Amino acid sequence: MNNVQSGILESTPPVSRYLIFSLTEQGEARRSLRALRDIADGRQTIVGFGQSLVLALGAIVPGLRTAPCYAGVGFDVPSTPFALWCWLRGDDRGELLHRAKRINRALAPAFRLEQVIDAFTYGTGRDLTGYEDGTENPKDERAPEVAFVRGQGDGLDGSSFVAVQQWVHDLDRFDAKSTQEQDNTIGRRRSDNDEIEDAPPSAHVKRATQESFDPAAFMLRRSMPWADGSCAGLVFVAFGTSLDPFEAVLRRMVGAEDGIVDALFTFTRPISGAFFWCPSMQDGRLDLRLLGV
Repeated sequence: MNNVQSGILESTPPVSRYLIFSLTEQGEARRSLRALRDIADGRQTIVGFGQSLVLALGAIVPGLRTAPCYAGVGFDVPSTPFALWCWLRGDDRGELLHRAKRINRALAPAFRLEQVIDAFTYGTGRDLTGYEDGTENPKDERAPEVAFVRGQGDGLDGSSFVAVQQWVHDLDRFDAKSTQEQDNTIGRRRSDNDEIEDAPPSAHVKRATQESFDPAAFMLRRSMPWADGSCAGLVFVAFGTSLDPFEAVLRRMVGAEDGIVDALFTFTRPISGAFFWCPSMQDGRLDLRLLGV
């Protein structure tokens, strides 16, 4: 798997910066993407393209689409599509800032930077609620099998699809719950990360266990906490060979299957949701042949 964006397989770094762009000058897109191709190494800088950009280039990426939106009792799951997404990984926030500026310059004027999210690793890889994140992640040789496309031909093999959501936590509301209520919300005990067998059906683990779907909804999660002033939460990032597993889990979480809503919605909400296609690598650069670049 030496033709993949290898940072997808690596554990989350100490700090990250997510850059989200819209397309503003369609005629300049290819030039800007050629410049980005020379910057992004696929390890410390991972790149994904949205459906609108692919269509603007007159291309087709089989399986790429726009994220769905849902509405439930007292909550919304929005769809906020964008043209381009960059995940900057590192251990120095200053270096990430300068790398982001270089990328922004390379992409102008074809692309406009719409949002910057700074994220970080908390403890040993925990959500800000204190619970371990990504417990069910596939490991070892299973991870690339789940994350990267195979057997679909040049330009697609080694690529990946990614679902990205920014969630805002109401940590005061979560902290007001008893320890038992908190554990039942997640479906695991915070103290030892063991799954609670008799957790209520609304517990997140009960809603989202990947093996409970048919077909199984395996994803490679690389989520990280974020905080900005008085707001904080989780940047949910999940890679896969298709976007089907994420959609299946999300539908169950919002209660579209059986009317049972995931207990996560008692204290947190997504404020964004987008799908992107992350191309493979060729000779150390992004392989953009499918886009005609």
